[in-house]
Amino acid sequence: MSEQLSEKEQFLLNEIRRNPYITQQELANSLNISRPTVANMISGLIKKGKIIGRAYVIAENEPIVCIGGANIDRKSYLKEMVRIGTSNPTRTTQSAGGVARNIAENLGRLGMDVSLITCSGEDADWNYIKEVSSPFMNLDQVTQITDESTGSYTGVLDSTGEMVIALADMEVYETITPELLEKQDALLRRAKCIIADLNVPKSTLEYLCDFAKREEKPLILIPVSSPKMKRLPSDLSCVTWLIANRDETEAYLNKDIRNHETWKQAVQKWLSLGIKNVVITKGKEGAMIGNLDEIIHIPAIVSEKIVDVTGAGDAFSSAAIYAWLAGKDLKEIGQTATVNASKTSQSPYTVRQELSAIQLQQDLEEIN
Repeated sequence: MSEQLSEKEQFLLNEIRRNPYITQQELANSLNISRPTVANMISGLIKKGKIIGRAYVIAENEPIVCIGGANIDRKSYLKEMVRIGTSNPTRTTQSAGGVARNIAENLGRLGMDVSLITCSGEDADWNYIKEVSSPFMNLDQVTQITDESTGSYTGVLDSTGEMVIALADMEVYETITPELLEKQDALLRRAKCIIADLNVPKSTLEYLCDFAKREEKPLILIPVSSPKMKRLPSDLSCVTWLIANRDETEAYLNKDIRNHETWKQAVQKWLSLGIKNVVITKGKEGAMIGNLDEIIHIPAIVSEKIVDVTGAGDAFSSAAIYAWLAGKDLKEIGQTATVNASKTSQSPYTVRQELSAIQLQQDLEEIN
């Protein structure tokens, strides 16, 4: 007895029957869902025997490829002022996180075609991440490692939503090696741009740098913490965008950012190292964004309704990339990024659930 199809599955099957060469993006547009969701539905139809083979699929052009962390985020919210050396009453939540994964989900929710390359354990944590992430990105390139645990991040936040301390277990990402990326050569060659966080080893970032130069692919690097800044490639002329915060910049450049002028000088220093576009964020003071043509300051959007700052940086980075790919100028890129970061900090989720291209445009119109 054949398995019952959902209404959307039946619609999808009818569209493919009518046009066997229809693309996944065209199907996504017809159903008003994301392309990765269509890919998962097609996989289900193949398993049910409704589709034989994949000849109907035209290779998607230029996906955004995100490489790096995909981990479990566990957040503990302090009910009182933190007290060192004793137990503290908290409320704890769990969600999917990781810089590369967060950026991939943001971009997926914005309607972009995204593929994630990462490594995970063969455990319940990864099953959870896969379940909540698959509607927004392609996970076919994820490698599961038998003897490793899926990455985890545990943050403790005070009553205002500010970080008190964070603990990160990211050892599994050491297995994202150049040899692993060589197996994804076809995907990387098709990429619209490549985004990598600094959870991956320096040798892998060096490999990506060489690849980006050779294949003329935009490479975007997103730091994850000050200690990991030492993983940046030796030659930064391959980097199209670097989006870093104040602490990460000070750690790498060994230069204090004390005021507006030294903030601008830090951007200039990054640019002198060969990077084409640079952003240095500075919390409530906003962001300094620039290239060789101009450097501008984008004020932060101050909100009294901050719930959780975790994920705001990734929201900033993804919206900046989204606006850049849309051909926006530096001011528009900075404003788009700032708006998404602000709205995310007002949400209890690492990636805000209402995010879409339409919603982001409405958010931008609120400030103009």
